[in-house]
Amino acid sequence: DLAKRLGVRLLTGSMPLKDRKQALLDMASGKCLLAIGTHALISNAVQFADLSFVVIDEQHRFGVNQRETLKGKGQTVPHVLTMTATPIPRTLAITVFGDLDVSTLTELPAGRKEIKTHVVPVGQPALVSRVWQRVAEEVMAGRQAFVVCPRIEGSILEEGDSEELEIEPGPAPAAAVEVFDALQLNPALAGVSIGLLHGRQSPEEKSSVMQAFAAGEISVLVSTTVIEVGVNVPNATAMVILDADRFGISQLHQLRGRVGRGSHAGICLLVSGAEPGTVAHERLDAVAGTLDGFELSERDLELRGEGDVLSSLQSGGRSGLKLLRVIQDAALIAEVKPLAESLLAKGLSETLALALQSSSESQLTQS
Repeated sequence: DLAKRLGVRLLTGSMPLKDRKQALLDMASGKCLLAIGTHALISNAVQFADLSFVVIDEQHRFGVNQRETLKGKGQTVPHVLTMTATPIPRTLAITVFGDLDVSTLTELPAGRKEIKTHVVPVGQPALVSRVWQRVAEEVMAGRQAFVVCPRIEGSILEEGDSEELEIEPGPAPAAAVEVFDALQLNPALAGVSIGLLHGRQSPEEKSSVMQAFAAGEISVLVSTTVIEVGVNVPNATAMVILDADRFGISQLHQLRGRVGRGSHAGICLLVSGAEPGTVAHERLDAVAGTLDGFELSERDLELRGEGDVLSSLQSGGRSGLKLLRVIQDAALIAEVKPLAESLLAKGLSETLALALQSSSESQLTQS
C-alpha cells in the first residue's frame, strides 16, 4: 500500500530505543520518504537523506528556532507548510511582509456545533459552584466533560508549555493531580467516573485513559494541555479551564475546540482570578467574544505585539526595525513589496546603478 511505498516512519521521544534507532537509520538512508513525529524530529540525532518538504502542524507549539532547526536539516532550503487555527503574532507580522503566502479555510468542518464561552471569576463562589453543577448536568444528559489545569502537580509544567505570559503573583495555579482528588469529593459529581491524564504518565497509562474516555467509561477527564490537539471525542460537550489566565489566546482557542464536535452544542467555562482591566482578563474576554481564530489572532497581536521579525522573538514590543512598525505601517509595506520584488528580480546592483545615473542626470539638468 501507499504507506509501505513511502516508508512511513514515526518518531517520538517515548519510543523504545530499538524502534527509535531504526527510524533514525531509515530517515538518514532515504528508506523513509515520509517521517511523522513530535518535537523529537528537531533533535541533533535526526538526519534526512533529502528533506524537501516540511509540514508544521499546530505552529504555536513550536518556537522560531525550533522551526528553523527543522528547516535546516535539508541539503537545500525545503518548502514549508505551516498550519494553525490561531496564527501567533509573529506569523501575522511576517505575512504582512509577504514572507508567507496565506491560504485560509474559513468554514467549520461539517457537523460542528456552537460553543458558548463564559468567564467565571473565582472571587464569586456561587458561580464557581455552578461550574461543577453545569458539568454534572452534561454528564446526567449522557455527555462528557474536560477539566484542564495549567500544571501537572506542584510547579511541574506539561512538556511543551511555557511561562512566557506575564502573570501576576497569587495563589498556586490549579494542578491536575490535586484537582482530580478534589473533584472525587465534590458533592455535585458524586458517583461520576473521573479520569486523570497528563504527560508524566506512561504511554500505556495515557492510552488506557484516553481509550476509556473515548468509549464513555470516563465521564469527566481532568488533564493538562496534552488534550489540546489531536483529541476527538464527539460526545464531549463541556470544557472547564481552571486558571484560564495562565494560558495564551491560541491555547484557549485550541482547548475550546475539543468540545462541540458532535451532535450537541458545547460550553466552555474559563475560571480565572484575573482582575477586570488587566491584560490577562482582556485575553479571556477576547476568547469569550468570538469563535473566529483569525479575529482572535489579530487581538492577540494587539495585546502582545508582533515581536521582532528580524530575530527569534515571537511576541512583544521590541523590534530590530528602526523606521517601521509591522501593524501601523502594514499598508506602506504592502505598497512597496512589488517594488522590492522588482529590485531583487532585476538585480540590486544594476538597479542601484540606474538609480544613481538617473539622480546624476537630474542634478545636471537642474544645474
